[in-house]
Amino acid sequence: MALLHILTLDAYESALRRPSRPLDGVNQRTRTLLDDMYETMREANGVGLAAPQVGVLRRAVVIDVGDGRIDLVNPVITATEGEQEDREGCLSLPDECGIVKRPMKVTVQALDRNGEPFTLTGEGLLARALCHEIDHLDGVLYVDKASRMLTPEELEELESE
Repeated sequence: MALLHILTLDAYESALRRPSRPLDGVNQRTRTLLDDMYETMREANGVGLAAPQVGVLRRAVVIDVGDGRIDLVNPVITATEGEQEDREGCLSLPDECGIVKRPMKVTVQALDRNGEPFTLTGEGLLARALCHEIDHLDGVLYVDKASRMLTPEELEELESE
């Protein structure tokens, strides 16, 4: 496995705002991409990473909110329920954080790392991560949905907690 370069908004905005294309299926190359993305995400202390964030305009996502690794290929949100509003950050926007409203519960259909279709329902942080990463696949960033960005003082206070 290899660590990949995470694109940041300040240097790669045009790339991060482009929609990704679906993968035709899952092969060894796709699995290697997912493995490298997962290793990169973990090294950066993230909970999710989408392929466009590492310069690959394909619909692939890895997530781990603390309950184990989830690989999603060609994910589609099929249902949402409720609402939550909380702070949100992104590996492509280091040292920034905003307040974003997301669904409390999300159902997604995708392919797993073996190309098998599956359905996943997530609540709370997992629902937030699913929405955030799938937005990346459509070229949408959390700053586009944030009701406000946190000030440097607010960020400093959060880091000291």
